Amino acid sequence: MASNNINILFVASEMEPFVRVGGLSDVIGTLPIRLASLGADVRVVIPYYRQVKENLKELNLNLKTLAKKPVFCLDWLPFECEIKEIKYKNVMVYFICKDDLYDRRDVYTDQKGEFQDNDIRSGFLSLGALEIAKTVKFKPDIIHCHDWQTALVPICLRWRKHLKDDEYFKDSKVVFTIHNISYQGEFAKDILDKFGLPAYLFTSQGLELFGKVNLLKGAVLYSDMVTTVSPSYAEEIKKREFGYGLDAVLKWISRKSNNLSGILNGIDYDRWDPDTDEAIYENFNPRTTAKITVNKIMLRKEIGLDHADDKPLLSVVSKLTEQKGLDLLVECLPQIFDLGYQVAVLGSGDRKYEHMLRKAKNRYKKDLSVTIGLDDKLERKIYAGSDMLIMPSRFEPCGLGQIIALRYGTIPVVRGTGGLLDTVRDYSKDSSKGNGFIFDEFSKLSLLDALIRAISVYENKGKWERLVKRAMKEDYSWRMSGKRYLEMYKTLLSISN
Repeated sequence: MASNNINILFVASEMEPFVRVGGLSDVIGTLPIRLASLGADVRVVIPYYRQVKENLKELNLNLKTLAKKPVFCLDWLPFECEIKEIKYKNVMVYFICKDDLYDRRDVYTDQKGEFQDNDIRSGFLSLGALEIAKTVKFKPDIIHCHDWQTALVPICLRWRKHLKDDEYFKDSKVVFTIHNISYQGEFAKDILDKFGLPAYLFTSQGLELFGKVNLLKGAVLYSDMVTTVSPSYAEEIKKREFGYGLDAVLKWISRKSNNLSGILNGIDYDRWDPDTDEAIYENFNPRTTAKITVNKIMLRKEIGLDHADDKPLLSVVSKLTEQKGLDLLVECLPQIFDLGYQVAVLGSGDRKYEHMLRKAKNRYKKDLSVTIGLDDKLERKIYAGSDMLIMPSRFEPCGLGQIIALRYGTIPVVRGTGGLLDTVRDYSKDSSKGNGFIFDEFSKLSLLDALIRAISVYENKGKWERLVKRAMKEDYSWRMSGKRYLEMYKTLLSISN
C-alpha cells in the first residue's frame, strides 16, 4: 500500500489534554495527530469522564452532540450510547457518554481500590467504540486498541455473536498496544456471559489465567498485531520475571513471525520545549544553556531548598508506586545527601510511598523537597531547573520522564530496564556518545555507584556543559515513531490483502 490514506480508529481510556492519569494519555494525545499529519484519517474514542468535562471548560472547547444514539447489548440489557465529538488538531475525537459509568471523581479507582464495575465500563467503551464507527460511517482499516480497558474489542470481534460476522469490520485489522503488562483486567468467569462470549473460552488456551478471565491475555491472542512501547520491553515481557504470567503467551504469538514488536514512545516536542515553555522561569535552548542556572536558582527558592551552596539538584517526577522504585531511593537518601546532592520529588500514588516521602521530608528539610500531587507547571520547572532526573524503576515499559529530561538538559540517571535502555546511553562507558548514567542492579550499591559517577562529571563544568548540550540535541519525538507505526499498519494490511 503506497498511499498513507489509511482509516485508523484509536480506542483508549485516556487522552491528553482531555483526561490524564499516566503515560497512555500522552501517547493518545500525540500519536494520532502525528499519523494525521502523515496523511492518515484518524479517529479516537474515549469515555466522557468528569475530568473530560472539566478540562473542556478550561480549554474553552465546545462539543457537538450527535443526533443518532446507537444501541447495543451489554450484560443482556440494551444500552443507549450518546456521542459527543470535537475536531482536535485534525483528529476527530468521539466521547462515549454514560454518566453512571464515567462521571466519577477518579478514572479507574477510588479509596477502596479498583471500581467494582470496571468490566462493564471497559465493555461499554469497547463495544460502544465499534458502534460509533458504524454510526459516523467510518470504516476502519486499522482498529488500534490500548491496554486492557479496550481488550474486549479484539475479543468480541473474534467471538461475540453478530460482531464476529459483521461485514462492516470484516476487513479491519486489530493492533493492540500493551503500555504496562502489570495491569491485565482480571475478572470472574461470569464476565463471559455478560459480554455474550462462549463459555468454552474459559480454558488455558483461551481467556483463563490463574482461575480468572484475563482480558489482556485475550487481546494478545485475538489481535492481528501486538505492540508495546519500546523494543527492550518487547523482549523483557517474554521472560518470566517481567511477563506477569503472560510470558509464555507472548512467546507463542512470536513463534513464527514477529507479531510482537516494540515501538518506542515519543513526546510532543512542541509541547515540551524549553525555548518556548511559558511555565518555566527563563527560556533556553542548546545554545543558551547558561540560563539553566537561573531556573535552578528560582526553583530551589520556590520549593524551599537551601540555596547557600551550588549542590547538584536530583529530581524525581513520577507516579509513587512500587514499580518506580521509590523505596530504594528513600533507603539511599542519607548517602545521597552525604554525596552532596539535593533532591526534589513531585508525584502522587500509593499512600505507603506518600507517607514514606513525607516522613523523610520532615527529617531532611534543607535538602529534600516533597510535593505530593499533580502540578503541570511545577513539573516543567523541575525539568528545567534540575541537574539530573533519577528513575530507579523495577521495570519501565518506555518511560517518558527521561525523554522530557533530555529535552530540558536534565541528565537522566536510570536503572537499565525497558525503554530506559532504549533512550539512555551510559556516559561512563562512552563519554563521546553518552547522554546519562545507567545502573543495572536494583540495589543500593548500584544506584549510589551511578550517582557517584554522575557527580564526578558534574564537578567538571566543561564536561557537564557538553553533556547537557548533547542531551538537548537528542530526538525522541513522535516524528520517527509515527512513521514506524504507519509502516507497520501498511505491512499488516498488505499481508491480509
